[in-house]
Amino acid sequence: MPDETISKTDHLSLLGNQDTTYVYGGRNPGILETFPNPMKSLGVNRIRIENTYDEFTSLCPKTGQPDFARIVVEYTPRDLCVESKSWKLFLTSFRETQEFHESCVEIIHATLWELLDPKYLYVQGQFTPRGGIQFWPEKERAADE
Repeated sequence: MPDETISKTDHLSLLGNQDTTYVYGGRNPGILETFPNPMKSLGVNRIRIENTYDEFTSLCPKTGQPDFARIVVEYTPRDLCVESKSWKLFLTSFRETQEFHESCVEIIHATLWELLDPKYLYVQGQFTPRGGIQFWPEKERAADE
């Protein structure tokens, strides 16, 4: 039976906060919050996060047209996990960011890699087709053990 105090929340400022502010002035990695990996001693080795519809939006850097995507993340945590509400707010902060699909995936991957220091990280952007062409850029990285 896991320790009942394994999930510490004192340091989380967004989860459960009823006064959530959505900021659309450009991507904001500083909004991401983490918590200690409660599965570290339990042998669970992979976490999958995905928004279930095309909630992620960014803007084409050339035309300014919106691009919509589902962002899929899989990671094997070491010590930290990303908190879900801060994750959602981070994704929505891209709404006025002008980046290509590939750049969005690269930025998300680099941000999570630096924040979490995971053993493994995979990010995929499942962007809706534009001009009949579908782009699903992916980035994957495993830490050198």
